Amino acid sequence: MQIIEKVSSASPSEGYCVFEYLYRDASNYKAWGEILLSGTPSQNDIEALLASLESGEYFVAEQVGIPALYQELWELSDGPNSDDHALHEFVALRVASEDERKSLRLFGDLSSLLKTFQAVTTWDYSLSPNFDID
Repeated sequence: MQIIEKVSSASPSEGYCVFEYLYRDASNYKAWGEILLSGTPSQNDIEALLASLESGEYFVAEQVGIPALYQELWELSDGPNSDDHALHEFVALRVASEDERKSLRLFGDLSSLLKTFQAVTTWDYSLSPNFDID
């Protein structure tokens, strides 16, 4: 897991970062995602994010308002199946490149996303459409 490529001394209101994540089903098929956020991550931000994740890497996308990535795999497998589950994986939080700043739509700001993650006390799998698939 790549956590951060560069920690900047810039204030959190400057710059942009990319939150990378993935959905991996039980057969190890993967769908990748990334969102562009305003703000520059600090080491404290990274530590706070990791502390809020289940086992330091998993989260329920629906619970924190991040786009779920199941659909991409469903298109390959004719819909949800027994390999699907509720969790997405955190991959990295890194400074955005100039190309990413131009090509990705701004999703929100880093500070708000971190507060949303930190507010979670228990990950609610039932928010996922994959909850309780047989």
